[in-house]
Amino acid sequence: MSGEANASENSHADNLCGGCVPRHVFFTRGVGKHREKLTSFELALRDAGIAAFNLVRVSSIFPPQCKIIAKKRGLGMLRPGQIVHIVLSENSTNEPHRLLAASVGVAVPANPDNYGYLSEHHSFGQTDDVTGDYTEDLAATMLATILGVSFDPDKSYDEKKEIWRISRQIVRTSHITQSAVGDKGGLWTTVIAGAVLI
Repeated sequence: MSGEANASENSHADNLCGGCVPRHVFFTRGVGKHREKLTSFELALRDAGIAAFNLVRVSSIFPPQCKIIAKKRGLGMLRPGQIVHIVLSENSTNEPHRLLAASVGVAVPANPDNYGYLSEHHSFGQTDDVTGDYTEDLAATMLATILGVSFDPDKSYDEKKEIWRISRQIVRTSHITQSAVGDKGGLWTTVIAGAVLI
């Protein structure tokens, strides 16, 4: 009888949260400036369009069968106050003219029944392209290791991408990156990039 009860409880929990495996993901980014660090973060969330949600940071698995959708569509699926899971990268500075960036990369396997990876990274003194390529490389490298694709970790990202393309096991890699230059008057500048899971 207890086995039946446990199965029933698990089934009920799955129904409450849709199995708790997200079916959609969208990417967003933003920047905010303010004399208070926390407020600059809030303004970055507003710029990204996600300030109205209770954000829960999660680690970096791209779920099986998950579809990447446009930000506008994703926001339309959410309600203010909703608990929303996000892989979030953030960075802040109050140092004038300092270059900062936040980035999230994704690597999607060719077989949609397998899971992929999301990676987050933040940096100082790096451009969008450098930071974005690095996060994309992180996600693809993590995925390659579980798929058994052999590669030399010391190779350049472009060389590794070619190996992964030939292996046909990694179908897509990309990133979203937000950079900014620290406010010249010393206000806090915060940048964020995120993958919102629905």
